[in-house]
Amino acid sequence: MLELAVWLKKNGFRADQVQAFLPSPMATATAMYHSGKNPLKRIARTSEEVVIPKGIKVRRLHKAFLRYHDPDNWPLLRDALKRMGRADLIGNGKHHLIPAYQPVSPTGTAGGRGRAALPFRTQHTGLPPSGSQRPAPRSKPASRPKAARGGREPVWGAPGLPKRRGLP
Repeated sequence: MLELAVWLKKNGFRADQVQAFLPSPMATATAMYHSGKNPLKRIARTSEEVVIPKGIKVRRLHKAFLRYHDPDNWPLLRDALKRMGRADLIGNGKHHLIPAYQPVSPTGTAGGRGRAALPFRTQHTGLPPSGSQRPAPRSKPASRPKAARGGREPVWGAPGLPKRRGLP
């Protein structure tokens, strides 16, 4: 997973979502998940072993590697990279996988966990936020002749409009 995370960063990919594999009946991947053998080749006692991450800690680590850009995953990745002897990937350069520091979130805690506690308002969820005042109404712009607005032809010589020249 480390090589995949480094490749993803090098090529500019960022996974928004990572889905855990849940075995379903009658699938080749399910046979591989339960047997630990590669079902695409002949299966015997000496068949090729496939490492299957079944524990929750390993699955979380894999998800963290795929979402290397998420600040919530950085502490887990820092510990894992140090245990793997790959502390060279921790730093603030382009060739590093994760930064050496943990940013402070808007709530003042380290990490990004505090972000979800703040309400995120849009026009669909009820702007303006509760407790704030409405903005003052804007003044009406000066009206333009109907012709400029795409309406009917103006009456020439009416107050505020120029007089027609050259025609009786």
